[in-house]
Amino acid sequence: MLDTNVCSKARLSRDPRFDGKFFIAVKTTGIYCRTICPVRTPKEENVTYFPNAVLAADAGFRPCLRCRPDSAPGSPAWKGVGATLERAIKIIDEGYLQAHSLQQLATRLGVTDRYLRKLFRQHIGVSPKRYALYQQCLFAKKLLHQTPLPVSQIALASGFNSIRRFNDCFKNQLNLSPTQIREEKSAKTSVIRLTLAYRPPLNWPHLVQFLKRRMIPTMEWCDDNGYGRTFELNGTKGHFTLRHEPEAHQFQTDIEIDDIRALKAVVNNIRRLFDLDSDLTVIESDLSNALGTHFPLTSGIRLPGIWSLYEAGIRAILGQQISVTAAKNLVAQLVEELGEDVMKESQQLKHFPTPTAVSQSDLAFLKIPQSRKNTLIQFSHYYCNAASPDDTDEWNSITGIGHWTIQYARLRGLSDPNILLVGDLGVKKAIKQSKANIDPTLASPWNSYLTFQLWSKLS
Repeated sequence: MLDTNVCSKARLSRDPRFDGKFFIAVKTTGIYCRTICPVRTPKEENVTYFPNAVLAADAGFRPCLRCRPDSAPGSPAWKGVGATLERAIKIIDEGYLQAHSLQQLATRLGVTDRYLRKLFRQHIGVSPKRYALYQQCLFAKKLLHQTPLPVSQIALASGFNSIRRFNDCFKNQLNLSPTQIREEKSAKTSVIRLTLAYRPPLNWPHLVQFLKRRMIPTMEWCDDNGYGRTFELNGTKGHFTLRHEPEAHQFQTDIEIDDIRALKAVVNNIRRLFDLDSDLTVIESDLSNALGTHFPLTSGIRLPGIWSLYEAGIRAILGQQISVTAAKNLVAQLVEELGEDVMKESQQLKHFPTPTAVSQSDLAFLKIPQSRKNTLIQFSHYYCNAASPDDTDEWNSITGIGHWTIQYARLRGLSDPNILLVGDLGVKKAIKQSKANIDPTLASPWNSYLTFQLWSKLS
């Protein structure tokens, strides 16, 4: 339940730290807005508050064309209510219900479709199908606002197979037509530029420095104000570059992609890479309460992700018991030798190697023990053949992969928020230096943030 008094104070303050945590519907206009909307503030008796945008739309309100609710950071309304719902949200956001039934989704999650509907009604307020359709429409709205893409491509990128279906759903879900939103766009370009917002604080200098130390020059590019890389996602390939705009609490992100239908999944993964949907005010408050005054937190530290769990696993294997620089050099050699070529503005770059490419190589170019080469090959072979290769519980069966490797891969490849790398030498050193009495059970469920706080003390 939302606290009306808290929502009222947050609305009047226009504090960006509340952006996306709830939405304001104005009864006199029939519009719902973000907390940072620049329009004249309506009277309190004329507004009502919703925990998420889906409920506001379900109540008959249409999204504001000024503050654009589709651009808000992800609402954490369902966070902490259980692994099943969080997994369902993630799978739906990847577009699963566009090609599969609700029953198939429930089977994949190991629950009944009735129970899944109950979870959505209880914690989000609408059915899974309604939620999925609304997310498709919000993403389409973002593309209509921010890109020159033709409506036909926007429909495909949003998961609709026909313009008619797209128009009907858009009107039904948002009470708007695409033509009411579409702005004139000038130059035609292959680059899709989107704005990705976040709730402050975000310690960009810490984040970019962490990425710079591990950057692979033929696959990634990074400077004081931006980061980019090549990527592959379920057969779709491309690259992106984002630039930080700290005053606006957002990133301008340029994406080039060879299959527009994968755009939403790509955008979701970019948001995960930079942890843009976390609520750090809550996380840091919990960590401070757990650790007391002996461990001063560095505000704004996010979880820097790795593009895929497979890539995170490879990096973790190569990084076992060696320095960050040595591990980076090994990854760079692997990418140079086995990564597929890609052109970006007449510059030759590389994709991260596929499991097939690594499993079929003898890795003779890597100056590491044969046992570690065997681990890389077996791990890649596993990824080529396993029914659920992302099930990290099964990685223990691979010789050379232990607890640290799995935990590091989950920390950065899945952005799991609750991993304290207790066996990591850097974590051990930081704990010893800080002289803090650290209890992971008290820091839970934010132990991953604690890991990065500890690493930050070393630098």
